[in-house]
Amino acid sequence: MTGYGRAEALLEGGKLTVEIRSVNGKNAEISLKTSLIPKDKEMPLRKRLSERLQRGTIDVFLTWEPNAASSAKTINRPLALEYYKQISELAGELGAVNLQLHEPNYLMATLLRMPDVVETVRRDVITDDNWPLVDRAIEEALDSICAYRAKEGEALYRDVTSRVRIIQALEDEVEGYEAERILAVRAKLEKALEELGQKCDPERFEQEMVFYLEKLDINEEKVRLRQHCAYFLDTIDSEPYPGKKLGFIIQEMGREINTTGSKANHSGIQKAVVKMKDELEKIREQSLNIL
Repeated sequence: MTGYGRAEALLEGGKLTVEIRSVNGKNAEISLKTSLIPKDKEMPLRKRLSERLQRGTIDVFLTWEPNAASSAKTINRPLALEYYKQISELAGELGAVNLQLHEPNYLMATLLRMPDVVETVRRDVITDDNWPLVDRAIEEALDSICAYRAKEGEALYRDVTSRVRIIQALEDEVEGYEAERILAVRAKLEKALEELGQKCDPERFEQEMVFYLEKLDINEEKVRLRQHCAYFLDTIDSEPYPGKKLGFIIQEMGREINTTGSKANHSGIQKAVVKMKDELEKIREQSLNIL
């Protein structure tokens, strides 16, 4: 969901720069960081951003750089005359009529420094007439941020799918320890009986072995984990916006890996489980940036 797009529009009064930035977010949280957009354009713009970008914390910035003509200042003549009138009256009352006050250059400089005498004419930057140009710039910025996201998405796709395949390979490794684990469990039980100095009926011993191994059986967990991995790969390949669903699949994968670890009873399987957890956590972090 992270991305950045930028575009410019040359208007009659200057240059308008449009910037759109997005970071991870569960929903489309749109913030217009500008007061330049007319009120009647805000809702359609928000809807458009939501449809194009789907999810993320999205900030829109509009920067205005006026040209020389549009930034020209004007003199508020009525206000300047009023200041002159009051200054002249005050000078007369104070007997200061012969001071520099009546020299033209000094007088003009004084008046122009008075509050609000020189002001910039405020005009609306975005109008109905130039909105098509602004709209085109927004669309270009959206195209740019979508291209940015697509490029990042390719890298994310390669990363998470490779890690899922690593988990699948580790699951095959776990399966390779099954026979060794059964022998280890048998040896452990036989040693316990030997230490106790007890002899056990061979048939009863085999029954206890079956019962014990059933409690440690991880076949269901292996099957479900493989199914979840396959579903993850199928979802990321087939759906346009799989991010939320992938999050749910990752939760299920974690559940099966944790259960496998709790039943492991074998150092090799436990090491494989730790590796799977490490890969899954990296997938989880990366999935937060998938739409």
